[in-house]
Amino acid sequence: MSDLPKTIEINEEGPREGFQIEPGPIPTARKIALVDALSETGLKQIQITSFVNPKRVPGCADAEEVVAGFHPREGVRYTALWLNEKGLERALAHRDRLTIQGSISMCASEPFIQRNQNRSLAENERVQHNQIAIYRENGIPVDRISVMAAFGCNFAGDISVDQVLRTVQSGLDIAAEHGLRIDRVSLADTMAWATPESIKRVVGAVRERWPELRITLHLHDTRGLGIANAYAGLEMGVDSYDAAVAGLGGCPFAGHKGAAGNVCTEDLAFMCEEMGVSTGIDLDRLIEAARLAEEVVGHPLPGTVMKGGTLSRLRARVN
Repeated sequence: MSDLPKTIEINEEGPREGFQIEPGPIPTARKIALVDALSETGLKQIQITSFVNPKRVPGCADAEEVVAGFHPREGVRYTALWLNEKGLERALAHRDRLTIQGSISMCASEPFIQRNQNRSLAENERVQHNQIAIYRENGIPVDRISVMAAFGCNFAGDISVDQVLRTVQSGLDIAAEHGLRIDRVSLADTMAWATPESIKRVVGAVRERWPELRITLHLHDTRGLGIANAYAGLEMGVDSYDAAVAGLGGCPFAGHKGAAGNVCTEDLAFMCEEMGVSTGIDLDRLIEAARLAEEVVGHPLPGTVMKGGTLSRLRARVN
């Protein structure tokens, strides 16, 4: 077990995670208001929308309008999600406002990628080659691999460590064909199968095989283990996490209505700061953004620190 990292990077994905799954239409202006509020919290990366098929994900039908409307803050990277060449081309049209990050997107589960992206694993590899060509044509570096369903799948069941390692290796093989150097791998618990023990097992195996790769964890909280899994990651020295303000969101193709979003941003930041792990986040402003997120979607969200508050004010009151 490694010592806890001194600092961590939190990649905010609430706007994209949340608005892709909310059942009712949310006005574009309210989406923009949340992005702007998050920009004032000290977060350095915010994923604001998805360039995906609006028929399959109607909550992201206004992706272009959201990108055109938010107010960028210096020092913050604004990103988006895409799953195919068409989505990438749409994102590239907004390079003046978005940070386009080249990534090789893999999946450890054949039935999930069929459901999520309507293609096989073999077809997905072809798509990755095509996307790399587009990245290179546009001068965009490709330095990361992402692995969906790295800890389990509602349609394939348990995912073995060996399968995760094979999937990462396949991504590295694709990169090698194009002469790319990969620096980071993102392991996604897309359908919330992970436990602290499996986090340590998978992270440990990836790190043992490729010690040079920085690991990001993308953790969902459907079964209430998001924060526990993040803590297990911290114990393994992982210093990069995706998170969703107020616990927004969920995967619309996960196969259950109770699918939750990423580990809650303010809960993760609170835990880290209390343990002496710096996040660079203004927690009070983040809590305000979390409360705004709840107003925007019009129903309670699972974040707890926005309800219970931080300990700093209580300590000040006692003192």
